[in-house]
Amino acid sequence: MKLLAHRLFPRIARIVLVCRSNKQASEAGMEINPITGTFGAEISGIDLSSEISETLAEALRDALAKHLVIVMRNQPLGPDQQQVLTRVFGEPSVNPYAPGPDAHPEMTSIIKEADERTGVFGGGWHTDLSFLDNPPGGSVLVGIDIPPYGGDTMFCSQQAAWDSLPEAMKDLLENRDAIHVGKPYGIRWAPPVEEQAMKESTKRNDPDADRERFHPAVMIHPVTGRKSLYINPTYTHRLDGLTEAQSSPILNQLFEHCTLPEHCLRLRWSKDMVAIWDNYSTQHYAINDYHGFRREMRRATFQSAGIDAWRGKTSARAS
Repeated sequence: MKLLAHRLFPRIARIVLVCRSNKQASEAGMEINPITGTFGAEISGIDLSSEISETLAEALRDALAKHLVIVMRNQPLGPDQQQVLTRVFGEPSVNPYAPGPDAHPEMTSIIKEADERTGVFGGGWHTDLSFLDNPPGGSVLVGIDIPPYGGDTMFCSQQAAWDSLPEAMKDLLENRDAIHVGKPYGIRWAPPVEEQAMKESTKRNDPDADRERFHPAVMIHPVTGRKSLYINPTYTHRLDGLTEAQSSPILNQLFEHCTLPEHCLRLRWSKDMVAIWDNYSTQHYAINDYHGFRREMRRATFQSAGIDAWRGKTSARAS
């Protein structure tokens, strides 16, 4: 009976969420259009530069829980307004490796100049800062200066990736931690200087970034009850109980599986567009294909329920 209830809970939670979110969206004047058949949605009919009512805030939170990535176009937000929007989802947090200005340290400016020929910040599949003790629960990204073409962002659903895994792989990963390290920011795995993006505004060569952090390989969404993988090729180093060599073929198989086209969406940016994503249930990838054009984004991350709320009983370290 307990097993049946465990299997039914995510379905019941999703039905309740859909009914509630539809009602909240209608009351807030929101129109929600899915981007893919798997995840992601574009929202219209709202003005984020005005005061955000509690009804609208609830509708936005429900939309994010359901769709994992939500997009709003034509929303010219300044830093103060972006901070207000970020607080709808959780407490803004400072990126210790790319802090913003004194007035808004939680705002990271992501800039690539037209004449730069380095890599791009975020140019690899990852979840933001998964190597921290308590990684951010999500991000709010605003398009400031957008190239005429290129500079898209790819996302993949870690929930869809989990759902389509073979049962044997699920059995291997449940109740197991994955170990994360901050390879780009540490010493042991640091990329060559000439390949580093935003060299002048990011902290590098930090030995603490090489320290192993243990997080559940499988997360449980605290609202919907859906499970998702919590691994990514940028920061996930190995699986608990296995060496790096033993983990490598398993992780490589999982990394490839996560980014199957059926699990992905590609987001084309426009000026004043806002994208918000669930950092525990997705990965993303900034595409570096706009050489000769400038691109500027402003990102704020937030702490929502915190990683412990996502552990459920899937981690050996949960207690």
